[in-house]
This record gives sequence, structure tokens and C-alpha cells, in this order.
Amino acid sequence: MVEYIPEPSYKVSYLFRRVLVPIDGSETSLRALDVALDFAQRYGSKVTALYVYNSKEDPEGVKKAIEQHIRRRGVKVDIKLRSYEPSVSSIANEIISEIIEGGYDLVVLGARGNTANEDLIIGSIALSVVVNSAISVMIIR
Repeated sequence: MVEYIPEPSYKVSYLFRRVLVPIDGSETSLRALDVALDFAQRYGSKVTALYVYNSKEDPEGVKKAIEQHIRRRGVKVDIKLRSYEPSVSSIANEIISEIIEGGYDLVVLGARGNTANEDLIIGSIALSVVVNSAISVMIIR
């Protein structure tokens, strides 16, 4: 007896229309961007790459890296730069604020950023976003 397998319904395209990808320039954050770009190509999701930087830093280096990464895939992505003052806010807080203000359906982010300790399974920013986000979060290792 052959079991019936229904055709895919692509419910994902309705669940994850707006996708946020926080980028810090690390390899895992660029892998997260690849996953979000795949969502855009397969399901028509609108992807926004977010780089949160210290107000004393220059964001242009990471912005250029994001643009080069996107150009190879040929997908339209909005790039947002958001500065913060370390004495007032944090990177995780700025990401959560962007989630709330932007009305996103999904956050795709790397498990660890530019940390020196490679033994960590999940970084502090990723953990904070998972715990404090009101929407779905996909962690990429």
C-alpha cells in the first residue's frame, strides 16, 4: 500500500514574510544571512540586515561586507545601520527595539558572534534575543 503524501503548501511564505538578520561581520552571522536569503528566494520573504554598532565605530566596513555577500546571491535586501551608546543601551536591546519597531515575523541570527571563546554554544546577544523576543527566532550554528 502506497501512502499519500500531499504537495507542499508553502505555509512558510505566509508565516515569515518579514525577516530580520542581525549582522556583526562574523562567519556565523553571514551564514544566518545566507539562510535568510534562501527564505527570500524560495518564499518571497522581505529580508532586512541589521548592523548595530557602537556610536564611536565606523560601520562602513561591515556594511560593505554585507553588500558584497548579498550581491553574490542577487536578492534585494534592506540594510539598516543602528548606532547605540554603550552607557545607555546594548546591542541586544537595540535588536529587540528593531524587532518591535519593524514588525518582523522572524529573526535569523548566528549562535555566536565575534567572541574569543570558541567553547561557547550560544553567545550572550543571541541568548538575550531568544529570551526577550516576542517572535520566532532561528539560531544558526
